[in-house]
Amino acid sequence: MHHLILGAGPAGVIAAETIRKHAPADRITLVGDEPEPPYSRMAIPYLLVGNIQEEGTYLRKRVDHFAALRIDRVSGKASKLDAQGRTVTLEDGQKLAFDRLLIATGSHPVRPPIPGLDLPGVETCWTLADARAIAARAQPGARVLQMGAGFIGCIIMEALKQRGVDLSVVEMGDRMVPRMMGPAAGHMIRRWCEAQGVHVFTGRKVEAIEPGAGDALRVRLSGGDVLEADLVISAVGVRPAVGFLQDSGVTTLLGVLTDAQMQTNVPGIYAAGDCAEAFDPFSGKTIVSAIQPNAADQARVAALGMVGKPTTLKVVTQINVLDTLGLISTSFGNWQGMPGGEQVELTDEDDHRHLSLQFKDDVLVGCNTVGMTEHVGVMRGLVEGQVPLGPWKDRLLEDPTRLMEAYLANAQGQGHWSGAADERRR
Repeated sequence: MHHLILGAGPAGVIAAETIRKHAPADRITLVGDEPEPPYSRMAIPYLLVGNIQEEGTYLRKRVDHFAALRIDRVSGKASKLDAQGRTVTLEDGQKLAFDRLLIATGSHPVRPPIPGLDLPGVETCWTLADARAIAARAQPGARVLQMGAGFIGCIIMEALKQRGVDLSVVEMGDRMVPRMMGPAAGHMIRRWCEAQGVHVFTGRKVEAIEPGAGDALRVRLSGGDVLEADLVISAVGVRPAVGFLQDSGVTTLLGVLTDAQMQTNVPGIYAAGDCAEAFDPFSGKTIVSAIQPNAADQARVAALGMVGKPTTLKVVTQINVLDTLGLISTSFGNWQGMPGGEQVELTDEDDHRHLSLQFKDDVLVGCNTVGMTEHVGVMRGLVEGQVPLGPWKDRLLEDPTRLMEAYLANAQGQGHWSGAADERRR
């Protein structure tokens, strides 16, 4: 049996290792489209700060790790899948046959239609090659303009600020982190960043990038402002890397559509990680949730299915925890609320603290926090456990800070997720 894995990120690596554990005699091929050993993109900000070297981003530290597991590595990028013929064609023309296929191609940066995006000094922050280019220009005092203040943008911003640059951030949305935070929380994060010396432009977009004096760039914003920059970073979001699946017969929506076993509509072809649109039994819909815990869970489920030991994905975790220049914010589940639901918010502007809880009937379905980390485990337990709160729902509507009491009164007795109890013991 030949297992072909497209993508050498966390999902691809974990799947390959899981297959080898359960199918010691099977052939495994891992295809990666970058020259470096498999690495974690989430480690790139630490590389930019200087906390680690490039080797510190590698997913596996031993040079012979994959060879020792008899996992063949191929460098290339998929350009076409023939699902019926069971072959994948790479961009260099090489064809790879398979018996079982895992699509773990991850995401790629969104490329906005902005004139000048190809000029020297305009970078994304997605690969190790990008990180090298950014490090060369982001020297102390350099003028850096970042497009995008979403989750990825805020992580990059943290690293840039620590490099001592003069940082400006332009966000098309009306607030920072608009896909993770409501208005009150997003505006609070903006004020925090401005107090740290970051120039923040919300509700604005970059209209053009032009050559400036010397190696500098001129960046034109909607509204008429023109900013000078030594480096422009595009961090306006990512999308699942699924373009090569066109006309393949594999169904894609936003990502590769899978069932609860991470199998696509084509038997023997699976997907996992940032490119997968998996069914979430909690919300009753398919979700692309591009966070590493999901990649790991989905990879294991897919790998077990590929070796004939099918299991079911229990949940598509919708959790984001973000450190923005020292201010911690979180979102869980359906943080925007659900039709017919109820909500409560508590905001302390002076102390940069915010809490928002969303309910459907007597179940906590989502929440946002800024500057409040004491109930993270409790919130995850209540949201993912779909814990009926009974009369405690109304008590939380009156005082949302009583989350721990609500958990102890309801979740523990029903045998739900125990992380909050573990948190309480620490």
